[in-house]
Amino acid sequence: MTIEPPIPVEDIVEKYLKLRIEFDDMHARHNVPRPPNGQPDILGAIYGDGSIFIDESLDPEENPSREGRYRFTLAHEGGGHWRLHQHLIVQDTAQTSFLDAASEPKFICRSSEAKERVEWQADFYASCLLMPRKMVFAAWDEFFPDRKQRVLQPETPVAHSFVEIPRIHASVGDFDISETEDEALERFCKPLAERFVVSPIAMRIRLEKLGLLHRMVPLQRLLSGR
Repeated sequence: MTIEPPIPVEDIVEKYLKLRIEFDDMHARHNVPRPPNGQPDILGAIYGDGSIFIDESLDPEENPSREGRYRFTLAHEGGGHWRLHQHLIVQDTAQTSFLDAASEPKFICRSSEAKERVEWQADFYASCLLMPRKMVFAAWDEFFPDRKQRVLQPETPVAHSFVEIPRIHASVGDFDISETEDEALERFCKPLAERFVVSPIAMRIRLEKLGLLHRMVPLQRLLSGR
């Protein structure tokens, strides 16, 4: 069987791991107000009985533009927490009554808690699952036959061996508008993100971790202490 991007994460979660996927208003479900900007802070949760609940705003049928975020959240819950943290799920279930075990989530995942140890681990697992190293390198070689690493165009010209990603600047009336570093890098990552059906943010982070994409010339990073 040949597996090509996009990775069939729903099949992996439902058919291989035998987990159940549901959508709900996660803030109403856990009696937590949504942030003022209306974006969900609680993205998903996983229960001891193998149920995964994902915020309804990420339902790809209702919001196709959020499909990449939905797939990452699903890989985070089913791939990350269920596979990596089963010992914590079993331990927690053993400490609760039988009736409570299935009703209480074992992990409630918030975007504001992305730096928590278990959340970072689940994120990294999801990244590797949806964007496998070999597939990413193969796609990179296809998109960029020169196979060279890319770097965001330095504000101050410097000699280096990378291919530069230009920054977009525009003037609207008396205002000058420039992309932020993240905006420029994520614009560059969008075609690859569409290939793997992930968000440009997720692809940008993955490419940076694999050393294919740089925010600044590595020598500059070393000299600046970053």
